[in-house]
Formats: sequence, C-alpha cells, structure tokens
Amino acid sequence: MGSLRNPVGPLPSSIYWRRRVVLLSVVALLALVITLIVTTGGGGGKKSTAGSDGKNPTHVITPGPGQSGPAISQHPGGRDESGGDDTGGGTDSGGSDGGATGSAGSSGGSSDAGGSSGTAGSSGAGAGSGAAVAAGDALPGSSPLPDCTSSAVELGLRSVRNSYSPDQTPTFELTAKNGSSADCKVDLGPAHAVLTITPADGDDPFWSSDDCLKGPGSLAFRVPAGQSITYTVTWDRKPSAAHCGTPAGGPAKPGTYLLEAKMPGHGKLQASFVLSAD
Repeated sequence: MGSLRNPVGPLPSSIYWRRRVVLLSVVALLALVITLIVTTGGGGGKKSTAGSDGKNPTHVITPGPGQSGPAISQHPGGRDESGGDDTGGGTDSGGSDGGATGSAGSSGGSSDAGGSSGTAGSSGAGAGSGAAVAAGDALPGSSPLPDCTSSAVELGLRSVRNSYSPDQTPTFELTAKNGSSADCKVDLGPAHAVLTITPADGDDPFWSSDDCLKGPGSLAFRVPAGQSITYTVTWDRKPSAAHCGTPAGGPAKPGTYLLEAKMPGHGKLQASFVLSAD
C-alpha cells in the first residue's frame, strides 16, 4: 500500500501519478461507451417488439380506383328514336307541287338533336345550338343592319334525324353563327338559302325550296355578335317542279336522300338522311 501512495522509481512521483490518472480515465471512458452501446441496442429491440404487438400499427396507403377512362360514355353517331313530336303527313300546302314549311328551330335540348352525326351527317356550324327563329322574327326589308359576310358568319345544315319512319316528318335545321363583334343579318328564306333534296342514286333534285314559293322568298334574321340562330324547315315528302309546274311522280319513296343548301357568298352545305319503309 505504501508503493501506491508513494511510487517507487527513478522518475519523480508526479509523473507516476499522471500515468495513473490517464489510465483510470481510459478505463472509465471504455466503460461508458460499453454502457451506451448496451442501452441503445436494448431500446431498439423494445421498439421493434412494440411495433409488432399492435400498439403502433404500421399505416399502409393503398391507391384509389384507377382513372382509366371517363365516368360517362356516349354512343357515337346520331340516334333514331321511334318516338318524338313528329307527326306524319307534314305540312300540306294543298298543291300538287309539294312544299316545306319554316318554323322555330330546336335549341338542341331535344333528344332528336343527337341525329346530327352518323348516317344523317351535317356540315358547317353546330346545328341546333342557337336561338330558334321563325318567319315572324324576320327583319323588315328596310332594315339598315349590314349583311353577314362569309368571314363573319359560319352556316350549318343538318337533318334532325338520321332516319324517318313513314309517320315522321323530315325536319332540317339551318344555323348561322356570328363570330364577329357586331350584329349582322342573314337571309335564310327559301329563295335565298335554296334547299334541294335529291335521291342518293339520282342526279336531279326531287324537291327544291325555290320551285314554287307559298310565302316570302326572303327572310332576313338578325344574328347577334358572338351568338347563333337556328331556322327549322319541314318537308311534306312531295316532289316539286320549277315555276309551280306539275311534278312527275308521287311522294318520296324509301331510300337515302342528299340534302343541300346553297347561299350566295356562303358556298354549299350538305347533309343526308334516310326515309325508311317502316
């Protein structure tokens, strides 16, 4: 014990005491490191155990339903409904030359409006999408409103149905869409916007709107800036002849027909429809 308190050696006792302090510090540091390692390892094991016994459940995020397509789908092409408001016979003018009657157009809300594509076909502006106009809405001949130019207004033509059964009246829509910033007027009267109906297997028109006029040949309508109008024409299936002559043959037979509209300065529009046998 005396050698511990009083180191024996050739060197001063203070050097031996320093060596003892350094050695004890190293031993204490090693003990501390070992204690920390043991403590940390044990804590991790407890956490793992806690996680496995359900106290801290693992949250799993699952993907939602796939967006592989639209929620609502529509069948392409037009529809041929057997119902509707059409009645057989059409508007009979009483003459043997046949005829067509212009009336307020559909604004596109009817179920028949789906017939603008497929067999019926259409051309030009979206038919049936504008405000309905009739002969009573026509402007007076002295109206100062400028005429619509082809660069400002787009015209459209379509058959309301793809196919018409014998008890349904063929109905057509002329539309004018004003893409300019100013109002203008467009003449959709039967002598200006001339409609013709021709059998698909023939060359000569079966009916023409300007053959025998029963009313005003000119019907000018206002087309508001940025809006469109729709004018509806019905056909009684009878043929016509120029200058109110006597047409050859009887009512139109079942088959496919070509519908055309010609307007000066606006070119030609085409659509088609079918008269079914039943």
